[in-house]
Amino acid sequence: MQTIEIESTGGLRAMIAPYGARLVQVWTPDRDGVLADIVLGHDSLQAYQSHPTYFGATCGRYANRIAAGHFDLDGIAYQLDRNEGPNHLHGGHAGFDRKMWLVVDRNAAQVILQANAAAGEMGYPGNCKMQVIYRFEAERLHIEMTASTDAPTVMNMVNHAYFNLAGQGNGSVLDHEMQIDAGFYTPVDAALLTTGEVRAVVGTGFDFTAPRSLRSAMQGQAELANGYDHNWCLGAPGQAAAVTLRDPNSGRRLRLWTNEPGVQIYTCGQMINPVPGKAGAVYRQFAGLTLETQKFPGSPNHAHFPSAVLRPGQVYQHRMEFAFDAQ
Repeated sequence: MQTIEIESTGGLRAMIAPYGARLVQVWTPDRDGVLADIVLGHDSLQAYQSHPTYFGATCGRYANRIAAGHFDLDGIAYQLDRNEGPNHLHGGHAGFDRKMWLVVDRNAAQVILQANAAAGEMGYPGNCKMQVIYRFEAERLHIEMTASTDAPTVMNMVNHAYFNLAGQGNGSVLDHEMQIDAGFYTPVDAALLTTGEVRAVVGTGFDFTAPRSLRSAMQGQAELANGYDHNWCLGAPGQAAAVTLRDPNSGRRLRLWTNEPGVQIYTCGQMINPVPGKAGAVYRQFAGLTLETQKFPGSPNHAHFPSAVLRPGQVYQHRMEFAFDAQ
């Protein structure tokens, strides 16, 4: 599988694959300076194609779920590909994660990838042009996703990397400590579809306003028996990180900033149980978690959610910034 390596001046490294504009490796040191790859993935293109895990992928056109694969825009009804039972997930069975993106520029610290999506692809209106940039800058990894369209459409691209700060294949993330700059989340039904409600996190297993281990947050919460697959409503972008994640054993810490209004935390549910990983690893439930910054799931059908509509002349711009250190 073709990959491109980028590196910071301080020695942080990441590997990017054109297939799915995918983040396949990130190497960071622990408190003793020992490097480990902290993102889940596979060793071959065939494995990425065979397993519906979305490891590291750029997902779209609309990532996350749309109930019944249906939405109305400007009085026109659109029926999307339904690839998760009766519902639409991550752009359909041939979404952005299945495209071979074109590498249009690269240097030691940056790679730029581009792809197109035709009108009618997976049921979406509008011909779209997309670009993803991975770049190290001042020891931080930046991911920038942009898109334009020639007709009204919806756009909600996400990066679907799974992180385990102990190192990929090195146990579960249940003892990772997490803090989220969010006082609210969007509940889901049995099919993991947002109900349209926005609920306060206080007094629940969704309250990460202060650092808290995933294990302690989930204890006694029946709805979290299979872990998290939920969206948090982030505070306004600012100096405070949207998400802070820390592994107390290795000391590795990740901080994430974004311009998006939500973040989906998915803790390797039943889809990842078991799945072959990199370097002989086998991933099971809780082997990693995603930090999918995004518009709220199902927003095309919930008018009070932040809009995902993209119109001609507008530019969709989605920014993520990761800082890695060890304590």
